[in-house]
Amino acid sequence: MVRFGMVIDLKKCIACHACTVVCKLENGTPPGIFFSRVLEREVGTYPDVKKAILPVSCNHCKEPPCEAVCPTKAITKRDDGIVVSDYERCIGCKRCIATCPYNVRTYLEKIHTYFPGHTTPYEEIKYKKFKEATVVGCDFCVERVEKRLEPACVVACPTNARYFGDLDDSQSEVSQLIKDRGGFQLKPEAETEPSVYYLPR
Repeated sequence: MVRFGMVIDLKKCIACHACTVVCKLENGTPPGIFFSRVLEREVGTYPDVKKAILPVSCNHCKEPPCEAVCPTKAITKRDDGIVVSDYERCIGCKRCIATCPYNVRTYLEKIHTYFPGHTTPYEEIKYKKFKEATVVGCDFCVERVEKRLEPACVVACPTNARYFGDLDDSQSEVSQLIKDRGGFQLKPEAETEPSVYYLPR
């Protein structure tokens, strides 16, 4: 059985936000909705100051708390480990937002177009999958994965800081990177077993 996961190399990430841009392009998210973000902040004391960079998106947890609390079963974890949402079943109760330890789910209150009063052909196509008053989030570009393609953010990264593969295969590239480079998960104390790992700087 396959369990898809992602490894992000913090040593390679330059905070160019290409992942954020291509994610919006691939998913066609409305204004203000981001499935992939890059958090930045300064750490240290002058003159020894550095920039801390952390790309974030859904962690596709092995034990997803969002799935456990969803009253309509709109959130499910597939056999391949990818967490997906059925926006038709979502009632916008926001329980998944409250229970997610990683703050990566977003409430889509209203669908706005990028040009007021005008819907582009691109928006007409992409917005069909969204529904107002629902909670949305990253699905590892599941439609691409089903075509044996990598998620858009992995392909677009100019420094090759992102890797995608089978976490249950000990010989896969992602598993080897986690083992050799000391890959770590965010908030292990939450006991959700994220499928997104980070390689230290």
